[in-house]
Amino acid sequence: MIRILLADDHAIVRAGLRALLDSSVAETDCDDIEVVGEVATAEESVAFCSTTPVDLVLMDLRFGPGKSGADATAALRELPNPPNVLVVTNYDTDADILGAIEAGAVGYILKDTPPAELLAAVRSAAEGESVLSPSVASRLMTRVRKPDTTLSPREIEVLRLVADGHSNREIGKRLFLSETTVKSHLVHIYSKLGVKSRTSAVARARERGAI
Repeated sequence: MIRILLADDHAIVRAGLRALLDSSVAETDCDDIEVVGEVATAEESVAFCSTTPVDLVLMDLRFGPGKSGADATAALRELPNPPNVLVVTNYDTDADILGAIEAGAVGYILKDTPPAELLAAVRSAAEGESVLSPSVASRLMTRVRKPDTTLSPREIEVLRLVADGHSNREIGKRLFLSETTVKSHLVHIYSKLGVKSRTSAVARARERGAI
């Protein structure tokens, strides 16, 4: 039996996932999946798994204020009997994907994944097997093949703050970096993206889905 926790801040998404999982059990007569709970925040997912046996958490990435799905994943993996985590989200930027995988997620699929593929992903992830949506796998392969043109997590942080309109000094304060270090990151960002300005860097990164 695969004991599943649904972690998403949208009740309609949780209801949809539950209905899909329940219908799969009914239609295939394969009684191997049980949804044991639902939570609406990252913090609640950790609290639930701390007291209730769970084999797999279907985890969204963004919950609004508070911890992210990646934060929760890292915390879950530190529990004495950690559940596997399958990220189910709408977001597929490099930063989101890498953050989730580095946190310990065994899989990363998008919410538009066909039902049959999602169910297969659930069963594989419950066994600890790596599961990736095709577009996610493609992004990761691009990083491997072209590491010199891919932004690092820190560079993405810097560029996101640039996109929000922050100056180098403000970025340094937020990330506890010197202005010189921020400028160095920007130089590397411009080089990797093939641009010469902050505005162009933000635009190019958005085109690539990096931020």
